[in-house]
Order: sequence, then structure tokens, then C-alpha cells
Amino acid sequence: MSNRINVVIACPLEIIRAGICSMVEGSGIRVSGAAGNAAQLKTLLKKRRPQVLLIDGVLPGCKRQDSFELVVELEAALARVPIIFLTTVDNPTYSARARAVGAVNCLSMSMRREELIAAIRNAAAGKPATGSGAFVAIAGSLDSRTTSAFEKNLTAREQQVLSHIAYGLSNEEIARSLDISVETIKEHVQKILRKLTVRDRTQAAVWAVRQKLA
Repeated sequence: MSNRINVVIACPLEIIRAGICSMVEGSGIRVSGAAGNAAQLKTLLKKRRPQVLLIDGVLPGCKRQDSFELVVELEAALARVPIIFLTTVDNPTYSARARAVGAVNCLSMSMRREELIAAIRNAAAGKPATGSGAFVAIAGSLDSRTTSAFEKNLTAREQQVLSHIAYGLSNEEIARSLDISVETIKEHVQKILRKLTVRDRTQAAVWAVRQKLA
């Protein structure tokens, strides 16, 4: 089929890899490769260029406990390949971090077949994620630059940075998400703390949650 979507899966559990292969069978989606750890994924990407990458949030061989830094490291090899993270928990911070490294969706391991197929097709077509999961709502709030004026007189960009802080992202992750320098993020953070008259990021995050910025 000329319009077949080729997908690569990176997941340490063979049963999950096999399950996904079974779920997409007959849908026009083809699993062209599978990796069980970071090293295997790096080797695989040298041989194949998938249209979509499904990657487990925890992959053996990563420098840290999660796969976020691995995705950043593989940025050149992936060359704008849409990335969908797989997770066992629908955690807001996890979804925000996935969005920050450029993921187009974040799916629960308990997803239905229809959800998986729709997510892969949307990713391959460059369409935004849909559904009721945390990722969709979080991506919208992190991308938004138009919010109502607050009594604290935060600019649109400062409100955007504050939303990222509320989800627990580091300055480096926020900078990557917003495509601006870490130094600029630090300046925004200092202005936010000063305007909100709070001592630290934790207090700023609490304020953001109360204002429904996260």
C-alpha cells in the first residue's frame, strides 16, 4: 500500500510491542521495526526512518530514568519524525515534559485500539492530538498566549512560562518547549516571582494552579 504508515516501537516489554503490532494489523499501519532499549533504538534509526515513533517513557540504557533526554539526543536522527510517548500513568507533569521535548501525543498503555490508530494517523498527517487525555489539555495550555489580564500584570509570555513551572518543568525544559534561551527563561522566572511577590517556584506554581493556569 502506497499510503501505509510505517511505525517504529521502542519499548522494553515484548508483550507491549507484540500487542501494538496486533492492534494495528489491517489498519494500514505497519510496524517496520522494534527496539527494547536505547542502544537498539539508535541502531534501528540508522537503518530506518519511520513516519511515527512510539516510545516508552522508561527505556533501558537511558542516562536517566526516563526517555526524555534520549529523544533530545536523537533529535538529528529523528529529523522531525512525530513522537508519541507511551505511559502507564496519565500524569500531567509527564505529559508536559513529553510536550517540551517535541512529542505530539502521550498515550496510556491501557488505550483502546481506536485511540492508538487515530493517534498514529494524526501524528503521521501532522494533525494535532485529539481525545480526553491529559496531553491534549496540557498541550493547549502550554501553547496558549492569549489569557485574561490578571491583577499581577503578567505578560502573555510570563503566563506561558508560569504554566510550564506549574507542571514542574525545569528552565531547560521550558526553554526547549518555547524555543527560547535558558537565560531568557531565567529572566522571565525572576520577573514572575517579583510580580507575584512569592519566594520560589513552588509558591509560584501554587498560585498558577489556583488561577487555573495548569
